[in-house]
Amino acid sequence: MKTVLPDRQQSLVQWVSQATGINTFGVKVRLRGNDLHILCEGTECPQRWRTLSDLLQALQQTNLDILTSSEQTSIYQVFVYGRRKGEQRPSWCHRVHLNQIDKHLDQVQQALLADSEKSKQSGGALIVSNESLARQGNPEAIARYLSETLSTLGVSVQAKIKLHKPKNSQPEENRLWIFCQSSYSPDASLLAEPIAQKLRYLKLSGYQDAVIVSQVSGETAPDWLLRVDLTPPEVMLKEWARWGDVQAIARLLTEVLSGLKVAVQVSLKESTLHIFCTPAFDPLGTAPIPDKVVCLEAILPQLEAIAPQGILAATVYGQKAGDKQPTWIDWLALPAAKHPAFATSPLDLANTGDEPAIVFLLERLLNPDLDWRLLTGGIRVLLLNKNDLLHIMCDAPVCPARQQVASKITQFIRQLKIPGIMGVRVYGRRAGNKEPFWHYGLDVEHRQRLVPEATPEFAATSKYVNDLVTSETSEPILRPDLTTEEVQSFVKEVARDWTATASSTARKFLLKSQLFTESNQSAEHNHDVQGIKIALVWGTLGLLLTLQTDWVLGRIIARTTPSSPKVASVTLPSSSEQKASLTSGKNQSEKTTFFTSTSKTKSPPNQSSVFNASEFTQSDDTPKNNLAAAPLKEKATATAILLAARSQMPSFNVRQLDEQLALYKQRLARTGSPPDVLIIGSSRALRGVDPAALSKALATQGYPDLDVFNFGINGATAQVVDFVIRHVLEPSELPKIIIWADGARAFNGGREDITFKSLAASVGYKQVSQKTPTTASSNDLPENTVNSGEQKTNEEKQDISTYQAVNDSLNQALASISASYKNRDQIKGLLQKQLLTFGHNQTVTSEKQLTDGSSDESISQQAVDFDGFLPLSIRFNPARYYQKHSRVPGNYDNDYKSFQVEGQQDTAFQEVLQFAQSQKISLVFVNMPLTADYLDPVRRQYEQEFQQYMLRLATNPNFIYRDLSQQWTKVNDYFSDPSHLNRFGAYEVSKKLANDPMIPWPVK
Repeated sequence: MKTVLPDRQQSLVQWVSQATGINTFGVKVRLRGNDLHILCEGTECPQRWRTLSDLLQALQQTNLDILTSSEQTSIYQVFVYGRRKGEQRPSWCHRVHLNQIDKHLDQVQQALLADSEKSKQSGGALIVSNESLARQGNPEAIARYLSETLSTLGVSVQAKIKLHKPKNSQPEENRLWIFCQSSYSPDASLLAEPIAQKLRYLKLSGYQDAVIVSQVSGETAPDWLLRVDLTPPEVMLKEWARWGDVQAIARLLTEVLSGLKVAVQVSLKESTLHIFCTPAFDPLGTAPIPDKVVCLEAILPQLEAIAPQGILAATVYGQKAGDKQPTWIDWLALPAAKHPAFATSPLDLANTGDEPAIVFLLERLLNPDLDWRLLTGGIRVLLLNKNDLLHIMCDAPVCPARQQVASKITQFIRQLKIPGIMGVRVYGRRAGNKEPFWHYGLDVEHRQRLVPEATPEFAATSKYVNDLVTSETSEPILRPDLTTEEVQSFVKEVARDWTATASSTARKFLLKSQLFTESNQSAEHNHDVQGIKIALVWGTLGLLLTLQTDWVLGRIIARTTPSSPKVASVTLPSSSEQKASLTSGKNQSEKTTFFTSTSKTKSPPNQSSVFNASEFTQSDDTPKNNLAAAPLKEKATATAILLAARSQMPSFNVRQLDEQLALYKQRLARTGSPPDVLIIGSSRALRGVDPAALSKALATQGYPDLDVFNFGINGATAQVVDFVIRHVLEPSELPKIIIWADGARAFNGGREDITFKSLAASVGYKQVSQKTPTTASSNDLPENTVNSGEQKTNEEKQDISTYQAVNDSLNQALASISASYKNRDQIKGLLQKQLLTFGHNQTVTSEKQLTDGSSDESISQQAVDFDGFLPLSIRFNPARYYQKHSRVPGNYDNDYKSFQVEGQQDTAFQEVLQFAQSQKISLVFVNMPLTADYLDPVRRQYEQEFQQYMLRLATNPNFIYRDLSQQWTKVNDYFSDPSHLNRFGAYEVSKKLANDPMIPWPVK
C-alpha cells in the first residue's frame, strides 16, 4: 500500500481542514495507487453536500500533485467519506473524478437546492464515466478506467501510446503501454486476467495488442511484462467461423438474427450445417414462427462471407421451440461446394501438415470455453516446424499449466501422424515473455539430433545458424588394426591364463580337503564319525597354523622395530588410526568373496576382437565390428581405497559408497566447487553413463568444459540415492543438475532393500543421523530410514551386546598370550603397504572378473576411474552368457518380487523431488536401456507400471523424465549382460543425453 510522506500528509490534512472547516483532528487522508481517500468525521457526521461543495471549490483552485510526494504518481480521483466519531463505517461516500470537477459542482449545487427533499438527481449535470471516455482510445481515460480496479490493490496506473514496427515490414502501428507501479511486487497471475478482461471489454480500435509493465517503486527495471491481445471479439469469432467452428458460427448468426427476435441453434453433421430458427421469446407458445424469407436473407450473406472450411451445405429449419417437425425447410449451397480449396476439412488439412489448420485445432482444443477466450484472449498457439520437430508455444495472460495442455497437445499431434514429424516440443509461457516457463517433449519416432533446437523464440540462435551436423568421423572409434597398446593388452591376457589355471588347481585341492564344497551343492550333511574326525584334525592344524603365524609375525615386528621402545610407540600412529576403517568396514560377504568367486573366474575377452573369453580365436557368431567408445582412463581403485581408509567419515557398510564418496570429496577439494553434472543411481548408472563421453559430447553442443562425475553405487535404490543426496552430501556440494540413471527395480517397494538395510546399520549412518537435527528438520530423514535403522537396531540390541561381551573377553585372553597382538597396528601398516604395491595387479584382476558378466557382489571390487565410471568392454552374447548363468524369468526375479511403486521407495523419491525443488536443482531421471532377452512379458508389464508412475510425476517442476528403456533392445553389443550396458553402450547413452534439447545443461 502506498502511503504519503509525513510532511506531505500533514500538508494534505491542513489543506482539507482549511477547505471544509473541519478540525485537523477530524481529517484523515490516505493515498492508494491513483486514488486519494479523505475521511471527514466529527461529533456529528459532516453534512455530505456542504462538505463536498467546499472541497470541490478548493479542488478547482489547487493542484493536488504539489501537495504530494514527487515520487507519487498523478491522482485521478478522490473518494470523500463522512462519519461520526466512534463509528466503524462511514455514513456516506462520494467519488470525485478530477477531470470533471465542474460537472460534480453542478451536481452538488442541485443537491443542495433540493436538500429538503433529499433528492439526489443531478438536475441536468451528466457525469461521463471513465469507461465511456476510455472506449474512445484516450490513454489518460484508459488509465483512469483501469485505476478503478487496481487502486484498491495499491497499484497506480499510467497509459501511453507508442509506435510499433512489426518485423514483417508492415507499416507502423500503435501499441498501448500500461505502466503499473506499486510499493510491492504483485503476482502477475493476480493482475493479468483482470487487466486483460477490462481492456478487451473496451473493444478498442486501432490497437493490435497492449503491453502491461509492472514495476516496483524505486526500481529501474520492470518486474514483469504482460501482452494482452486486443483483437476484437467479433474478429476472433469470424476467424474461428472461417475454419468451420460451429459454436462461433452460432454466435455470429445469433447477433444477426437477434434484431428479428429469432433464436438460432446450430449443429454439424458430416459436411452439412443444420440451422434451427425459433422464436427468441415465447413463454406462452403464441409467438409466430420465424419468417422463412427474412431468415434466409439474413443467414445466406453471412455464410457466404464466412465460407466455412469443409462445410459444403447448410439446411435451415423454421419451427417453434419444442416442435418435433419443422414448419419449413430450405437448403443452401455454401462456397465450399464450388471451390475445392474450401472443401477439405481442417482435420484433413492438419494431417497434411497445414500449419494454420493445426493452429486452429490446437487453439480450439485448449480453449473449450469460448466465452472465456473472448473475455481474456485465451490461450494462443504459436507453431514452428523445424527439421523433423514440431515446436508449439502456448501463451496466455496466465501461463498455462503443463499438466493442462502438454498431454492434450502431444496426444493430438500423435493422432495426426503428420509426414516428416518425428517429435513434438511443447512450451508454456506468460504472454509477453520471451523465455518459456516450462517445456515438454515427446518423440513419435526414434530420431537422432546432434544440434539442440533453439526453442524460446522459434528461431535459431547465432550459435546454430547453419544448423551444422557434426561429422561422425570426429568421434573416437576403435581402429581395426592392432596398435601397440592392444598388443601389450593381449600379452597380459595370455599371462593371466596362468592365473586361471592356478585357480582351478587350488579349487580342486580345497574340494579334496573336504573343508569346502561346490557353491551349488546341497547343504545337507551326514554327521558321521568320519566327518567329526576330519573336523578335529583340520581344527588342530588350523590352531597350530594360527600359533605359528602369530610367532612369525612377532619375530618380523621384533626385527623391524628399533630397540628404543619410545620410538616404537609412536611409529605412524595417525596412519594406523586412519587406516583402521579399511578392514573394519568390510562386511562378512566381502570376506568370503574370494572363495565364492575365484572358483568360477574365467579369463575375460580382451579389448581386441581376435580372442574370446576362453582365449581361443572367436567363433563365427562373435561380433567383429568396431564400436565407438571413449578412451579408457586411469583406474582409481588403489587411490579410492587409500582415501576411504584415511577419511574421518565412518564406513557406511557399503564399500563402494565409501570409495565413491572418497573420490568425490577429493574432486571437491581439488576443484573447490562441485561438478557441473552429477550422475547417480545403481550399477546401471555406474556402468551406463560415461562422464568423459558426456562432457565431450556436450562440448560439441556449445557447453564446453563441463565437469561430470559418476556417483553410481551397486544395488542403490531410491532410498540409498535419497540418503546420499540429502544427508551424506551437503547442499553446497551438489551441482545444479543431477542425472539419476536407473530403472523400475530400484523403485520396487515390495522387495527387501538389502543395500539400504546394510547402510542403515552402519556407524556412518548413525553419525549422519545425529547431525541431521542440527542441520535440518527431524522429518528430513526418510521414514523408511528411521524404521530400518533404529527399529532393527533395537530388535538386535541384546544379541549384539552378548556377542560384544564374548568378543571382548576372547580378545583379552588372546592378547595375553599372543606375540603379535600388541603390535597389530604396525602389522596392519606393513600389510597395507604391500597391498598398495600390488594395486596395479589388483586393478587388472578386477577388470578380468568384471568382463565375465559377474554379479554386483563381485562388481563392487572392480576398478572405477577417477570420474567414478566403471568401463566394461565385454559384449553380451546370449549363446555364451547363458552357458555360465541361469536364465531367470521375471516372475522369479527377486528384484521384481512383490513389485509395487508405492511404499518406502516412493516416499524416498518424493523427498528427493521436494529437496531438488527447494535447492533449485534440475533432476533428470533416465530409464536406462534393457535387452529384449531381459524384457520378458512379466518384466515388460512392470516396466509399463513404472512408466505410468514416472509420467505422473513428470509434472513436478525441476523434474524431467527421459525413457531409454527400449532404445537398443536388439543391439546386444551395447550390453555387458541382459540389464547392464558396457562402455560402448554408455558412450551412446552419453551422446543421446548430450543431444537431448529438453535437458537444461548448465552454461559456464
